Amino acid sequence: MMACMPRFLARALVGASLLIAPAVASATTIERVTSPGGIEIWLVREPTVPLIAMDFAFRGGSTQDPADKPGVASLVAATIDEGSGELTSRAFHERLESKAIELSFSATRDYFSGSLRTLVENKDEAFELMRTSLAVPRLDAADVERIRGETLGILRRESMNPDELAARRWWQAAFPGHPYAQPVRGTLDSVAAITVDDMRTYIRDAFARDTLKVGIVGNIDAATAGALVDKVFGGLPAHAKLRPVPPADPQGLGRVVNVDLDVPQSVLMLGGAGIPRKDPDFMAAFLVNHILGGGSLSSRLYKEVRETRGLAYSVYSMLVPLDSASLFMTATATRNEAANQTLDVVDQEIHRLAEKGPTAEELAKAKSYQKGSFPLRFDTSTKIAAQLVLMQIEDLGIDYIDKRNALVDAVTLADAQRVAKRLLDGGMLVAMVGRPQPALAKGELKPGIKADATIDAKTDVKTDAKSKAEAKVEAKSETPPAAAGANEAPAMLPARAR
Repeated sequence: MMACMPRFLARALVGASLLIAPAVASATTIERVTSPGGIEIWLVREPTVPLIAMDFAFRGGSTQDPADKPGVASLVAATIDEGSGELTSRAFHERLESKAIELSFSATRDYFSGSLRTLVENKDEAFELMRTSLAVPRLDAADVERIRGETLGILRRESMNPDELAARRWWQAAFPGHPYAQPVRGTLDSVAAITVDDMRTYIRDAFARDTLKVGIVGNIDAATAGALVDKVFGGLPAHAKLRPVPPADPQGLGRVVNVDLDVPQSVLMLGGAGIPRKDPDFMAAFLVNHILGGGSLSSRLYKEVRETRGLAYSVYSMLVPLDSASLFMTATATRNEAANQTLDVVDQEIHRLAEKGPTAEELAKAKSYQKGSFPLRFDTSTKIAAQLVLMQIEDLGIDYIDKRNALVDAVTLADAQRVAKRLLDGGMLVAMVGRPQPALAKGELKPGIKADATIDAKTDVKTDAKSKAEAKVEAKSETPPAAAGANEAPAMLPARAR
């Protein structure tokens, strides 16, 4: 019956299956499986849905781009599913469509990742298409140039997008001379210069078994999962050839980088040093962040910036633990005439929490929310597969789901007050894009915060509408900024990912 199922019904079934909740977090059983070829897999069996979901990640994202050609990893992610082996781009996508197979790739600063969703009956073909995308992508000239053109179109629009400009200027100022300073998607000049040889070099050096993390969820047993994983990854090199990425702390704390852009609202992005994911204080810092700006409607920033003063529609903060840096960041957008006031309010709330810490009531509410919402990270096959990979990336242990809420409960008020000062008392680098009124100038801000000279935004912007193909490239390159920290990082707008 399934074999003759109309294509649109098969695709609808895949989509519906992804929304089925296999189990709540406390009931999710994770098996550690080693394939015949020696690849470790974290597996959650779910026999009640006819679906298999696999996520994977290789260490080495855009940090492995050539210093003069940022954007290589992102371009690879956008292109390797444009034909592989004997299949041209059209034939490849027709094969995916005919079997309702969903396959995608993305690059972040630290990782190159991919995902696969398929009905059980199509698993052999789905995993073969994934294998050929990684091992023998065609990278035909016409396809590379088409994706390059789409990427350049996106970059032209981003050059006048205040969110993108704020993010780019912040990362450039925070990490001068470090790979983290480079935009994941690249620049207009660098993307234009990337060659197919650059892309194949990245694939050869980064796609390897020693840095691979794999998570699988669905109606599949351990033996079958091991065989399919070996099919996809077994032929890759045993060891990656990655350039070391040195540890780094954000620079320029206390500065304001002001970018002039003729838009009605100013975008503010603030960031400073965070707390590493493996640090014993991380969970306390996570709860402190929830109280400050990670708790949406209940956070201090939301109440003071939006509810009390009506300065912004949205304001948030987050912890961003990367492989080679740990960050604390916050962002908002407001009308130009209120930009300086908004920055002042955010700064005051950060310092107030740093000096006095949270109250017992705030800490209790944060704990209750985080414990109660944790199972929602495991309520679909797609979410579980992603969490399986993230837990491995962050080296949290296969029993993390079982012990996580106890870690939340273990944070005392004294811990939270101590860690609030450690996290929030170190100063922030600010990127502000727009036309704040009055303009920032030296001496106008609090002691220790100095405004830089205004930087003009680029004016050569492409104004054509976004095509469907460009939207695909944009989506494939955008992930939350802490791919290695998403287990305990609040949701964040994709624009902050660079």
